[in-house]
Amino acid sequence: MRSVERERVAGSEEDPRVAELRAAVSRLRRELAAHPAEFADRGIAEDELAALAEMAYGGAPEIPRMRRSLLLVAGAIGSVSALAAGLAGVRVAVEMFGDPGGR
Repeated sequence: MRSVERERVAGSEEDPRVAELRAAVSRLRRELAAHPAEFADRGIAEDELAALAEMAYGGAPEIPRMRRSLLLVAGAIGSVSALAAGLAGVRVAVEMFGDPGGR
């Protein structure tokens, strides 16, 4: 697992965790869009990935909201094995932000 304490790139104000979240969400959104099968909760997954993308592009995601979105996405596409790697990437990116309450 990558360190949450990574340094920012010299001259850049972007948090590397935000960049990782943005990349992971983008990757999973592309995979989901390309996936040919329809399934009941696809709309939920698409909506929550859009919410995660918006948080990532906003630069300061709300950790509890990110975690909620992750749970909804996982519940919606968790049984679609073709999307498992992309979902794992988003999970890792969200986990890089740590626990909001230190619990």
